[in-house]
Amino acid sequence: MAPVELKTVLLVAALNPVVVLVAVLMGRSASQWQKLPVAAFAAALAGSALIWLAVWAGVSSVAGVGRAAAGVFVAEFVFGLLWAAIGYQWGQRRR
Repeated sequence: MAPVELKTVLLVAALNPVVVLVAVLMGRSASQWQKLPVAAFAAALAGSALIWLAVWAGVSSVAGVGRAAAGVFVAEFVFGLLWAAIGYQWGQRRR
């Protein structure tokens, strides 16, 4: 078995729509910036669940990434933190 490429892990984490949606929505409704890591963790958890479902369903493009679940989760957390910060800034402008 060939190792999972870092580029693939980062692309899957960065382009996961569930991570973006959950992080932006939770970041937008956060009242303090300290809540952004919680939003990022929730987004990474939801994104990992989507990847698990895709691997279980047999989607061929993410089948190999399922072996790197921990790396994908960490990358989704980092990207989720960025998206949550964007949502937080967006929410602060509306208040």
